[in-house]
Amino acid sequence: MDLTSYAEWAVRLANDPAPPPGLVRLRDELVAVFDAAGDERAVAELLNALLVRYPVRPQLTDHDGGHWHLHLADDPAATAVMGLAAVVAELGVDRLGRCREPHCGQAFLDTSSNRSRRYCSARCASRANVAAFRARRKNAS
Repeated sequence: MDLTSYAEWAVRLANDPAPPPGLVRLRDELVAVFDAAGDERAVAELLNALLVRYPVRPQLTDHDGGHWHLHLADDPAATAVMGLAAVVAELGVDRLGRCREPHCGQAFLDTSSNRSRRYCSARCASRANVAAFRARRKNAS
């Protein structure tokens, strides 16, 4: 069962400046997880606490005439936390990141094959690369 899409929902929530009122606390807790991304033990402790607070209740379903498969739950908080925990367990803590573009800082999941992602989007990567190019050009003059 691939839980990356659930983890991506956790990233979107962590980056949401105005989440639904019922998800503000979870957003702040997810932000803390991404802020701790360089410290494996801290990330594990934070995610374990969230898994206790937002328990997952999987359900077997065959909706839309498909084969039987698992859905995590109707609780968006629990699915976001479980997805993020699954990505950390499968791919590692170093797959969680904060955008390195100085004016951004958004959270992201690095799902690249070589663990090289440094920016939350192509837009931020381009902005940072253009700024670096201009700085090099200015210093060369």
